[in-house]
Amino acid sequence: MSKAPPITRRDTLTGLAASLLRPAPASASPLSLRAAAARAGITFGASISAGMKADYARLYIEEVAIATTDTALKFSALRPDSKSFRFAQADEILAFCQSHNIALRGHTLIWNEDLPPWLHAQTPAQIARSFDEHIEKTVSHFAGRLHSWDVVNEPFWPGHGLPGDYRNGPWYAALGPGYIARAFKRVHEIDKGVRLVLNEAHCQTQNGWGQAIRPALIRLVDELLDAGIPLHAVGLESHLVPQWGFDVAVYQRFMEDLAKRPIEIYLTEMDVNDASFPNDIATGDQKVAQLYRTYLDAALKIPKVTLLETWQLSDAYSWYRGTDAAKARAMRPLPYDAQLRAKPARDAILAALKSRRH
Repeated sequence: MSKAPPITRRDTLTGLAASLLRPAPASASPLSLRAAAARAGITFGASISAGMKADYARLYIEEVAIATTDTALKFSALRPDSKSFRFAQADEILAFCQSHNIALRGHTLIWNEDLPPWLHAQTPAQIARSFDEHIEKTVSHFAGRLHSWDVVNEPFWPGHGLPGDYRNGPWYAALGPGYIARAFKRVHEIDKGVRLVLNEAHCQTQNGWGQAIRPALIRLVDELLDAGIPLHAVGLESHLVPQWGFDVAVYQRFMEDLAKRPIEIYLTEMDVNDASFPNDIATGDQKVAQLYRTYLDAALKIPKVTLLETWQLSDAYSWYRGTDAAKARAMRPLPYDAQLRAKPARDAILAALKSRRH
């Protein structure tokens, strides 16, 4: 996802402290999303950035039971050079979450994207050492304090043309597909209590990418489990793009197949790309809400789904702000608008949670 606006440590501390004093924005319903989710056997959350303004911080306190670091723990943000580990933003996010009984997920340890130039310049042997060092220092820093890690993010990318449809990048180039098992084993050795997640995108789409990634992901999960690799959950990124297609029956069959494995299923990074919807805000918002409801009604039928997260809560902080689509129109992909007013998308999420039979 795209990077959040730059913030300072002072902004962070001022915003989080003030969040306890200011009144909360009005909600569309007296029932919070976290409460509705809990009644349905789901943990509801959202990705989170450091330096939130006070009212936005209050919205997290009201609505979420779990959060995921947005960019603070991505490699390029954490490792500007080969010797530095910049934990300050993630530490501040963790302190905020701990103060308000919000669990925190780490995103992401290993991804073949969003890597700094210094890593690309290393030899394969140096990359392997950087791989191990990054996991050991980062996981040790947070050991015992996180709910889960997205240990490996988006291992597949059919467009790269590799065997098995794996995503290319420094980790794959240096270590081959075995980098995935290596990462999970090393995290478990350091922090045996943290839950380990394999996070993947496009599984809900009915285009060629989804058709290729779904069986590849099932194969990888089986390989890891058969090898005795610790794997507790699979995260299915839920960036819903209507023009890429969504077949309820196909997706449910895939999730039912995945659910046969001894793992949980997390719905991660949920939002709606509304670029193809009408420019009229009311009409567009209703279409966004309809897609949320259609997707969740399908996905929440699977009992193994235990966690649901949106990628941020407010349109003002969506990663879509940095995309080409946002140059043509303001994107409205999330349950709250830029003024922190609840939208029909929130109603749709709430209704889907209420209708889930647990």
